[in-house]
This record gives sequence, structure tokens and C-alpha cells, in this order.
Amino acid sequence: MQVLSVASEAYPLIKTGGLADVVGALPAALAAEGVRVRTLIPGYPSVTNALRGGEAVWSAEQLFGGPARLIAGQAGGLDLFVLDAPHLYARYGNPYVGPAGHDWPDNPLRFAALARVGANIAQGILPAWQPQVVHVHDWQAALVPAYLHYDGVPRRVRSVITVHNLAFQGQFAPELLTSLGLPPWSFAIDGVEYYGFIGFLKAGLRFADAITTVSPTYATEIRTPEAGMGLDGLLRLRGGMVSGILNGLDEAVWDPARDKLLAGRFTADDLAGRAANRAAVQARMGLAADPQAPLFAVISRLTWQKGMDLLPSVIPTLLGEGAQLAVLGAGDGPIEAAVQGAAAAHPGRVGGVIGYDEGLAHQIQGGADALLVPSRFEPCGLTQLSALRYGTVPVVARTGGLADTVIDASPMALAAKVATGVQFAPVTPEVLEAAIGRTIALYRDKPAWRRMQTNGMATDVSWRDPARRYAALFRSVAA
Repeated sequence: MQVLSVASEAYPLIKTGGLADVVGALPAALAAEGVRVRTLIPGYPSVTNALRGGEAVWSAEQLFGGPARLIAGQAGGLDLFVLDAPHLYARYGNPYVGPAGHDWPDNPLRFAALARVGANIAQGILPAWQPQVVHVHDWQAALVPAYLHYDGVPRRVRSVITVHNLAFQGQFAPELLTSLGLPPWSFAIDGVEYYGFIGFLKAGLRFADAITTVSPTYATEIRTPEAGMGLDGLLRLRGGMVSGILNGLDEAVWDPARDKLLAGRFTADDLAGRAANRAAVQARMGLAADPQAPLFAVISRLTWQKGMDLLPSVIPTLLGEGAQLAVLGAGDGPIEAAVQGAAAAHPGRVGGVIGYDEGLAHQIQGGADALLVPSRFEPCGLTQLSALRYGTVPVVARTGGLADTVIDASPMALAAKVATGVQFAPVTPEVLEAAIGRTIALYRDKPAWRRMQTNGMATDVSWRDPARRYAALFRSVAA
């Protein structure tokens, strides 16, 4: 089976978040299910520079303001179609925002172009390669189903849209309708119109043949007014088309026994190597070289969604219990400043690195005792999966994919020896403080803590089961 994946980023070529990890890892997992994926991605410099053996297979003199080519090739272990349109994508750095941190003003055209070419491929512009299904990811690719619908092609190729985060929707001025190549009648409530704007994600949800989210609980949550971000009515209307498939983790990238980014490697049977990672993290973060202090960690975007605004209020509880805190992340300026201020106020006890460092992230997962994930909503989350695999106990809000992947250390779960972490709700400072206190009490019960670590490391967080579910879905919609 041939599937075209359309996405704005893919690890290891370009990454801003978990979307890239999924787009980069899923094709290899699907290959084991008899599904061959080719990924259409914009020709950012990091992508075109990595491309090997590229061959131009299609070109256009004008594509949303300039010439474009479609190049088939391989990079980063992926079979790619790269949309080489320098006027749209030849920009270094973040794929969505400029150096000043503001969205590129032509983002609607940049990602409409990606979707337009995705729809063209589905409709046969490449006679030698024809997909049965187009799999589109998030708002940046969400116009593909709309183009397929409004082009009116008989027996069109089927489409599946995966929502990685409903909060990011791609809403743009209605005056762009003609520029985007959409007909006037598409600007309607049963079309692409969304509260007076053109809604890219709304269009995808309206016209795709199937909708998936990245966890079963999130698939339920987004059909409620509380978590539906204004799209819950549409999602309830299309409820029979909505399902949740948990994300997996690339086990080749995240393998504590073979991870070259770790200071010390280890297995579930022998955790001795974790000590070297703890020491490396403490040294990098300016923390005291204390092998006994409970080491809590954060690897996250520093945003309200992730609950990171609560960190300053719970630091006294952590420190009062003799714990240390290591924070790696970037995001909202006030939260970044609060992390830096806490590190300055509590030298040796709180450490922060603003930004993202892949090697440090691996070492934190391989050396910390507990990972804090107090998200107010979380479609799936990947850091808790990495934590499970590396023996770091996740402390998570009971929401979305966090609720689906972590087994709370309730008395019954502890008695049954199946607990893998700590869940809490609601997301308030007081409840998070209580969760931290419960975690430290568990940490001091060494047999229980060791059991939670080994349970987590034994959890199947791979792509095997998710790939089976995606393959079955693709075959179902294509039938």
C-alpha cells in the first residue's frame, strides 16, 4: 500500500516539537505492516542540504508567487518528496517564525502551497507513483482534503488527518480565499469558514475521510466544549470518523543500552549507568554533586499549556524535601525569567538551561529520578514515554495521552506491582505540590521505586501497535 504523508516538519531534518518525531518515525514502523510511506515536506535549507540522490519529478513556473520543483530523494532515513520553492521556504531557523519571533506573514501561502502539491500528487501528477491514501498532519497540511473536495475529481484519493495539537489551527483573513485557490462558495460554515476566518485545520477536519488524534483520551476530550477549542461541535458531528492512536517512540533513538548521547548506559536489570548521567546533568546545570537528593526534571516548552507557570510556586515544596530541580526548555519570556531567577536564588539546588539540547535531554532522562509533566492539556506527550523507557518516573497531569500512558501509583496498583508513575488532577499548585510529596514518599521506599522504574522500562512504548492501527485505518478508508 502506498501512502503520502504531508507535514511541515520531520525528524531528524527539521524539528520544533513532537510532530516531527511522529512524522520521522512512523514510516519505518508502517513498512513492517506492508505500507510504504513517502513524505512531502517543504524544502527548508536543512532539508535540501541533507537531500541525497534527488531527482526533479515535477515543476511549476508559478506556485503561490514563484517557481517550484518537486524533488524525489532520501534524507534522514526517509523517502521524500521535497517541495523546492525558494520564495517560500529558503529561510534558516524556525520553519514558522522569523528571527524576531513573529510568524512569517506569508505562512498561509507557504502551507497552502504544501497542501496544494500534496493534493496534486494524490490526483496523479506523478504517474509512476500513486498513493491510495494521503495522511496529513496538523493545520499546515490540512488544506489537502479541502483541495481534494473542491477540485471535484471523481473517486478521489482518500485522506486521513492527524491532530497533534488542536490549539494550533491556522486561521487567516477571508480576503486570502482566491489567493489560496479556493472557490468563493467554500467560504461557508460547511466549508473552510471558521468564525469569520479561513480555518486550515477546520477545513481538514471537515473534509478528511478519517480523523485521528495522538491518544484515545484526547480524541474524547476534544469533542467537549472544555477542550474542543471551538471545534467540538464539528468533531461531535463527525464523531464516527474520530479515533485516537497513541504515539510511539523511536526505539533506535531512545535506547538506554545503546544511546551514544548518554554519559552512562544501562539496562532495566542494571541501572548503575544512571549515576554517570545524574552527575553529568548536575555538573551541566550547576547543581550540587549529591547522589542522594531526589532529582526532579522538566524537559518542556515553557508555556501555560504545559503547566510551567506553576513551577515557581512549587519550588519551595521541592527544596523543602531536599530535592533538586533541573529544567531544560524555552517558551514564554516570564516563565523563562522565573526559571533563571529560581536558579540564581537557589544555586546548587535549581538549575536551568533555556533552549533545547538533544544530548542534555537524553542525559536528563537517563539520570533524573522524576520528570514533571503538569500539562493542562496534552494530546499525547513524548517526554513521559522517554522517561518510562529510561527509568525516570513520570509525574503527570491526568489528561490526554498522559492519562493513557502512565499507570498511577495508587495503593492497588502498587500492590499489584504495575504502577509506572504518579498522576494528579486538577492542575493547580496545591495538587501539584501534593503529587510531588507523594512522589518523594515513593522515592524513599526503595523497593517500590525500583519496581516503578523497571515497570516503566518494560512498558512497550514502541511504534509497533500504533503502526498496526494506522495501517488498518488506511486500508479501511481506502477500501
